[in-house]
Amino acid sequence: MANVKLILKEDVSGLGHAGDVVSVKPGYAKNFLVPEGKATVASEAKIREVEHLKRQIAEKVAKQLSDLKKSKKALEALDLEVKAKAGEEGKLFGSVTAAQVAELIAARGIEIDRRKIDLPEPIKELGEHSVSVRLHRDVVATLRLKVTAEE
Repeated sequence: MANVKLILKEDVSGLGHAGDVVSVKPGYAKNFLVPEGKATVASEAKIREVEHLKRQIAEKVAKQLSDLKKSKKALEALDLEVKAKAGEEGKLFGSVTAAQVAELIAARGIEIDRRKIDLPEPIKELGEHSVSVRLHRDVVATLRLKVTAEE
């Protein structure tokens, strides 16, 4: 089957930035990009409208960036602490995952999708750790996470 041309309404990781005209497989377009509102089908008329759409997207992104920078400051002000079972040498019996970090942040009143939390691998040791939260491609917050042993 031939690829489908779409105009991205917002940035899509690994595909392109808002306003780009991209070519993707029909299933990806039909099942994810279009229903989620991340893209629209690129007809000849729509391609001509891209310039107008790009201006709208630029305004939307500028507003989002200012909001995200405020969120970044709020996130970086948080001091998160997790209590976990640990052995004698400071090794955890389990691990601290991105989902647990997202729950900790949500408990403080800030909703963050766990997929935006950048943990290359789960935390498996006691101590202080830095956790990156990718709010936008240009806005990354760095949190301080303290892992302590349960009594």
